[in-house]
Amino acid sequence: MARVIIPLLILAVVVYALVDCIQTDESEQQHLPKLVWIALIVLAPPFGAIARIMVGRRRRPSPQQRPSGPRGPDDDPDFLRGL
Repeated sequence: MARVIIPLLILAVVVYALVDCIQTDESEQQHLPKLVWIALIVLAPPFGAIARIMVGRRRRPSPQQRPSGPRGPDDDPDFLRGL
């Protein structure tokens, strides 16, 4: 059973990393250009995919790191003054 599960997990990680790399905008790539990441994922499947997932993409900002400001028109004092 492990003979089947481990290769399937590796394949799933490689496919996930490859699709994520292809769909990610070039400006959001970290450390290496997109084509180098794709080559690394394809040529060194488990290691390239894991490296891509761990360090190759930018982390999305958490809600605490996003700029705080009005979230909608009813939260904006300037908009409410104009009513």
